[in-house]
Amino acid sequence: MKVTTITPNDYLGDIIGDFNSRRGQINSMEAANGGVEEITAFVPLSNMFGYATDLRSKTQGRGQYVMEPSHYEPVPKNIADQIIAGRTKG
Repeated sequence: MKVTTITPNDYLGDIIGDFNSRRGQINSMEAANGGVEEITAFVPLSNMFGYATDLRSKTQGRGQYVMEPSHYEPVPKNIADQIIAGRTKG
């Protein structure tokens, strides 16, 4: 997913850290008017559940985001192995 987040500069580090914890890849960052930063990142959809709540918490309700489909990529082998192991148990 392509995720564009607008956040006040004070919370920039928290948002970047959150993207990293969700296996996100930061694509661009640019300053916007009013002391805010616009961050564009590519993040797997499976890691985006609960992002709205986390963003509100990390930015005291001042962050916004837009998420849209971007492209497909193969699942990393270690995660694919976990999915396969979970499906074969039973």
